[in-house]
Amino acid sequence: MRKLVYYVAVSVDGFIAGPSGEFDFYPAAPDMAEHQLTEFPETIPVQARPHLGLTDAPNRRFDTVLMGLGAYRPGLDAGIPSPYPHLEQYVVSSSLPAADDPAVRLVRADPLGLVRELKQQPGSGDLWLCGGGRLAAELLPEIDELVLKRYPVVAGGGIPAFAGPLRPRPFAPVETLTFSHGGTVTTYRPAG
Repeated sequence: MRKLVYYVAVSVDGFIAGPSGEFDFYPAAPDMAEHQLTEFPETIPVQARPHLGLTDAPNRRFDTVLMGLGAYRPGLDAGIPSPYPHLEQYVVSSSLPAADDPAVRLVRADPLGLVRELKQQPGSGDLWLCGGGRLAAELLPEIDELVLKRYPVVAGGGIPAFAGPLRPRPFAPVETLTFSHGGTVTTYRPAG
C-alpha cells in the first residue's frame, strides 16, 4: 500500500511558514539542498527544475502531491498553475473557484477519504503531503511518515506544521541527518 508522507520544512519552533506564507527566512546550506535534490528531486517545482539540472530527473519517492491552498497559492500567484506536472496533483480547498490547469485536481471536501482511496490505488510512488498546516492536521490519522527538514531558525509565529485540534499521535524517529548549518532532516514513523 502507498504511504502518505508529510515532507516539509519547519522552523525550530514548529512553523512551516510565516503568518503570510513567507518561507524566505530559512537559512540555506548547500549540503541540505543537495540532499533534497538527490533524495527528493520530485519535490522541486517545475520553474526551478531546469536551473537545477532536474528537467528529466525521475521521481524517486513520490508520484502524487497533495497541497492545501496556502501551499498551492505561491505558484498560482507567480503564474504557475501546475507546479508539479511530473506528479499527480491535488489541491484541497473549499474557496478556490477552480483549478487553472486540467492537470491539477481540485478537492473541495473529504481529503481524508481521498487519501484513503489513493492509498488503495496502484502507483509508482508514495503520496507527498507538501502542506499546509490545516490539511496536515486533518490528514494526521493517515500520515504514515513524517520527514521534517528542520532549519536552525526560530520563526516566532506563523503557520504551524499542524494547525488543528489537540489530537496527540506518537511518532518515533528512525533517522536523523545533520547538515553544515546545524539543520536536520529527521524521518519519523508512527510509534506503537
